[in-house]
Amino acid sequence: MAFNDTSSPLSLLATRRSGKPRDLVAPGPSPEQLDAMIAIAARTPDHGKLFPWRFVVVPDDARQALGEKLAAILRSEKADCTVRDEEAAIQFATQAPALVVVLSAPVVPHKIPVWEQELSAGAVCMNLLHAAHAMGFAGGWLTGWAAYSNAVRDLFGTEGQKIAGFVFIGTPERPLEERPRPDLSEIAHRWNPGYGPRA
Repeated sequence: MAFNDTSSPLSLLATRRSGKPRDLVAPGPSPEQLDAMIAIAARTPDHGKLFPWRFVVVPDDARQALGEKLAAILRSEKADCTVRDEEAAIQFATQAPALVVVLSAPVVPHKIPVWEQELSAGAVCMNLLHAAHAMGFAGGWLTGWAAYSNAVRDLFGTEGQKIAGFVFIGTPERPLEERPRPDLSEIAHRWNPGYGPRA
């Protein structure tokens, strides 16, 4: 199976496969390509036209500094933090050629529920992956401890915002592998008047 087949829009969607960030290498997207990906990602469903998300591109020459800041934050937040943990934090920040941090930035108070605004932020992350794959790259959307640390969030945004994901983009160093996919009978059903809760 050929993953991320760009021969048609449907082929791309049907074969879309993320790349593991640790396996993504150069070449990565140019600054212009990255801007184009972000512009595409922003064309996402957004009830109320609130733009409840933000993108922060971490330039290549700032990745090491980000890694060191993540290591320092981890050290301050994790009582049993080891040198290996700190090295993993630095590796996290420096893997793959490109990194875009996506923030959920809900507008509150507002009549549009925060939940809907947060869903839009998730859709933005997915659209960013679609754009990267359509341009011939592979992307990986990660969270991890850093996405739930307010101190890490403060490196990119402000109180009230959340890190929706770290999106890494590059070229797969090795062939992509399929992951388990659910059978449609497990996840899709036809509704009828007697339809009730299902597992």
